[in-house]
Amino acid sequence: MLGIDPGSAITGYGIVETKNDGLECKEYGCIRLQQYKEFYLRLKKIYDAISSLVNQYKPDIVVFEDIFYGRNIKAALQLGQARGAAILASVNAEKPISIYSPREVKQALTGFGGASKEQVQEMVKCLLNFENPITPLDASDALAIAICHINRYQTELKLNNSMR
Repeated sequence: MLGIDPGSAITGYGIVETKNDGLECKEYGCIRLQQYKEFYLRLKKIYDAISSLVNQYKPDIVVFEDIFYGRNIKAALQLGQARGAAILASVNAEKPISIYSPREVKQALTGFGGASKEQVQEMVKCLLNFENPITPLDASDALAIAICHINRYQTELKLNNSMR
């Protein structure tokens, strides 16, 4: 599972697999984009980096956090373009995608849709058996997105199996 927390300045990513009824973090980090003055170069960097991650780790699915719509229209448009570049990289690699709202991710990890980023970060640390919180928050959020999908997928499997 490749989780992506898209951003126009920093895009977080995290790769999580299920192992022996537990979760294992294979990789996480951030694509830092601040050094690119031209926005189209940021989009290219996102596309290239996500393409590289997909080619290297070959995830079954790429999972994205949906856009949070704030009051800044320009920021929302740029965030949508950044997310679009990451989605296009995934689709071009013929990977299925799934999208969760920030509230769904928070609910899935903490039981509360209004949880803070720090609360989500702490749950990611616990679920992945890390000694320290995963930083930066963009990487922690990306791991949370992947974990959210894994939990949702496993729950659906159990429900489907119990209905047979």
